[in-house]
Amino acid sequence: MKDSLEFTLLEQSLVLSIHKSIFWKERECLIVSDLHLGKAGHFRKAGIPISSKVHVEDLVKLDLLLNTYQPKRLIMLGDLFHSDKNNEWEAFTIWRNQYEGLEVTLTMGNHDIIATSNYRKINVDAVDELTLGPFFMSHHPTENSFGYNLAGHLHPGISLQGKARQGVRIPCFYFGQKGALLPAFGNFTGYIAISPGKQDKVFAVTPTSIITIQ
Repeated sequence: MKDSLEFTLLEQSLVLSIHKSIFWKERECLIVSDLHLGKAGHFRKAGIPISSKVHVEDLVKLDLLLNTYQPKRLIMLGDLFHSDKNNEWEAFTIWRNQYEGLEVTLTMGNHDIIATSNYRKINVDAVDELTLGPFFMSHHPTENSFGYNLAGHLHPGISLQGKARQGVRIPCFYFGQKGALLPAFGNFTGYIAISPGKQDKVFAVTPTSIITIQ
């Protein structure tokens, strides 16, 4: 089983991981999307008992990826936090302070309602979008003239059928003609099924491997 797969796009080497991240070799960037930290706390405020352990596990995954790839920059494609500041914000702040030499950029998503001044205080650069090399990075999928779009937001998934006709939907990386969708990094998220075109590339994410679908 391969826990990662290297994919060449626009002459750039992208390593897709089972942890739903991309490591861009040429720029030494780790790219993730849709952590939705604080979602458990948001549910607890509504009286639904959800443990914050799900978000701790996400930060542990980030630790693993940072230690594995040793990137110079971490780029988060929006929805870092699910809602306003809560106890999970403090946990993220502590986590961020462990990586003082790491440049962190957040492209703001629709759930990112925490004031950008809070991000500046913990050395996170919060922007609307980011153009880097051949890529235009944003939270929402965006057709543009600045570059091939890397985005999140939609939490892409693909439905697979087993021999006994049992079906399962799992997260995936989707690469279309003008842009790509990253799977949601956060554990506490769902998936939306995509319908890829014939020329599109799709890589399914299982707990142990990256599977080339087409």
